[in-house]
Amino acid sequence: MAVPDYQSLMLPLLLFAARKGSEISTSEAVEALAKELNLSNEELKEMLLSGIQSTFVNRVGWASTYMKKAGLLEATRRGFYQITDRGKYLLKKQPKAINVKLLKQYPEFLEFQQLKGTRSGDKGVEPKETSDLSTATPSEALESAYEYLRDELADELLDKLKKTSPSFFERVVVELLVKMGYGGSRADAGKAIGRSGDGGIDGIIKEDKLGLDVVYIQAKRWDNNTVGGPNVMQFAGALQAQRANKGIFITTSRFTDDARNYVSQIGSKIVLIDGNQLTSLMIEHDIGVSIVSSYPVKKIDSDYFEEIT
Repeated sequence: MAVPDYQSLMLPLLLFAARKGSEISTSEAVEALAKELNLSNEELKEMLLSGIQSTFVNRVGWASTYMKKAGLLEATRRGFYQITDRGKYLLKKQPKAINVKLLKQYPEFLEFQQLKGTRSGDKGVEPKETSDLSTATPSEALESAYEYLRDELADELLDKLKKTSPSFFERVVVELLVKMGYGGSRADAGKAIGRSGDGGIDGIIKEDKLGLDVVYIQAKRWDNNTVGGPNVMQFAGALQAQRANKGIFITTSRFTDDARNYVSQIGSKIVLIDGNQLTSLMIEHDIGVSIVSSYPVKKIDSDYFEEIT
């Protein structure tokens, strides 16, 4: 038999997690499902086009990722997860299959899908639905796969950031701002971050390499607490005390609507960067990430085939 697609692996994986009753590792799930499905050695050795991972391991990984987004599985530690009460309840209904269509009944999964269309922070963009790979063109399938990989990377990156120390997070902020063209040299920027200590201000960085103007920075490495209006008001007040009118407020969390509305109504120019936008910028500027494979997409060079008469 051919290696099952990731949706076909969802139900067997959830059933295995239920039988185990405790946390399971990805490698343990791969071994158990391979035996249950009677996959041959040749099928298990089948690799992705990139050559960096087996097709079966990759698909088991995606099956677990989607069910975690839907709340059927929950991560216990890196590389380990277990079935949830919601997952057990679903199995009691004896579903014939678990797929993306079924997962859409859960609000968390729908929110996960919608985030893919809003991660860049652009407003007014309609969230993209998951492409049906059986009807998508090759180009659409490639773009859809790229989006999923990028979103999964962003989720992992944000989780990493939330677990770093405050000093490490400040270094990440420095690296990002310098890569974006602020602060001149990294050493120059690093001296400013975390040194100010003025109420509501974590650092100061040059707006350009010549230092013609400066930007004040507030960095909050928060997990689940949202950054509200009072937090941003305090930062704005600190800017006024310094007679400054430019600031960047960066957080690994989210900003409330009140915070964003406040910023849009004041004279000072304050840019709010939440966790989703932060990870997008880090990926764009290669901060904390590395390229593992590249797929050049080529087209016919029409000029080449123009014959000279």
